[in-house]
Amino acid sequence: MTIRRPSAARTARLLAATAVLGGLLAGTVAPALAAAPERTAPRAAPAEAPATVTVTGHGRASAAPDLAILSVGVEAARRTAKEAMAAQNAAAEALLAVLDKQGIAERDIRTDSLSLSPVYTQNTAGESKVTGYQAGQSFSVKVRQIDRAGQVIGAVNDSTGDSVRINGVVFDVADPSALRVKAREAAYRDAYDKAAQHARLSGHQLGRLVSLSEGESARPGPGAAPGIAHDEASVPMAPGEIEEQVTVSAVFELV
Repeated sequence: MTIRRPSAARTARLLAATAVLGGLLAGTVAPALAAAPERTAPRAAPAEAPATVTVTGHGRASAAPDLAILSVGVEAARRTAKEAMAAQNAAAEALLAVLDKQGIAERDIRTDSLSLSPVYTQNTAGESKVTGYQAGQSFSVKVRQIDRAGQVIGAVNDSTGDSVRINGVVFDVADPSALRVKAREAAYRDAYDKAAQHARLSGHQLGRLVSLSEGESARPGPGAAPGIAHDEASVPMAPGEIEEQVTVSAVFELV
């Protein structure tokens, strides 16, 4: 029997055909493998947010005032605007001189307003006519020796004649920061106690502080009232107490 061996040319053609077929098979399988979706790990369930309680705390602190703020002024009415302003200027200078004699420093005297306006009069026919002018000036005066506030008012009233106007007086503290600190501490304690009570009532324990905010502080102060007499001629005064109020809003966790 005769065995024929393939020629070299035929062997080369078979190898080339095999390589081409392998490339085609590889080209069709690779995209299929690339398109296969990736497996992802399952997502963990989100942690449950802790319960919270929101409370409002109020704090107050009071102290005796150490400052009196007087509102005084002068007015003058004359036939012309120039005459009214001149009379107002003279009255204001007299007022400032009295305050200087009472030991009030220049830094404690401030002009709050200055005005000049016509004065109208109606005639028999009902028509309005300018018959004069009125000028005025008001001052804010700080009296740092509060027990002398009545004496200063009396001196102003006695020395400046009918042109003076006493508009009012309020009492205050020169430095309210210490009073505000006490009121703030009281407000926070009030908020904390309220939150702790809510925690007990709901079967929880009070956790960490989440947020804290403070509202505007208030200081309602009394005005003047009779009550304190002085040896010298003066106006009786009753300073009372100055109260600072602070409000805070707090959020606590419940655990």
